[in-house]
Amino acid sequence: MLDQIGTIRRQFTVHETLDGRIDHAFDAMKRIGFEALIYDYTPVPYDLDGEIMMPSLLKLRNISEDMHDYWFDAGYFKIDPVQQVALRTSAPFFWDYSLDADTPIRHFMSDDTAPVRRYLSEHDMLTGVTVPVHMPRGDYATVTGIRFRANRDFERHALRHIADFNLLAHVFHEAAFAVFDTETRGVGKVRLTERERECLRYSAEGYSAKEISRIIDRSVPTVVMHLNAAAKKLGAKNRTQAVVRATHYRLLDERSSYKL
Repeated sequence: MLDQIGTIRRQFTVHETLDGRIDHAFDAMKRIGFEALIYDYTPVPYDLDGEIMMPSLLKLRNISEDMHDYWFDAGYFKIDPVQQVALRTSAPFFWDYSLDADTPIRHFMSDDTAPVRRYLSEHDMLTGVTVPVHMPRGDYATVTGIRFRANRDFERHALRHIADFNLLAHVFHEAAFAVFDTETRGVGKVRLTERERECLRYSAEGYSAKEISRIIDRSVPTVVMHLNAAAKKLGAKNRTQAVVRATHYRLLDERSSYKL
């Protein structure tokens, strides 16, 4: 098994770009019977109101690009039953949007999620397998393989190969994550400057603006300006709320990324 993982990992590293590594994963998926790929990454699973966060990355292979618009602009990602299941399990699962199918997503299907099912039905994407990849800091990704116009035989085929797909998906995500840029690893549209993050980090540690000014060798008004700018970007009412929100969204990490 370790030799197999090493071999798959080396095959991915031949490709230097994210798209190259995604293309390689898609080629491997096709060899076990899938016809399309959906790959998404979300740095923080839930927002401060407990709703599913929008992903910072959504990549598609052999799927209409308008899916990106629906899942992002129309908010389908937040109501997608597959995402609801993926957040609650670390095991790969087969799903089927057919109304009479008894798969894990059935519990989350309702009138509210009908637009998701309608879109997938119109594009002949009612069945697939999703692998949730949960990471050390709580961020997560899903790797989904789809078979168009699938029948009941596909479920048996998919379950027979689900272990292979699970291994492929995890090694692929490790390779993909290694070449993510800072924007992909960030959260939503909140972008703090390094100086704003620095001032908030010191504020989180209990330092006053005057103390921070001495530490970073800037004037007190400059420190206050950075703290106020950060609070505005975060939609915070005050400095304390800004620290809480920035911490939740992991914006105060010394580095915006970490290595696996």
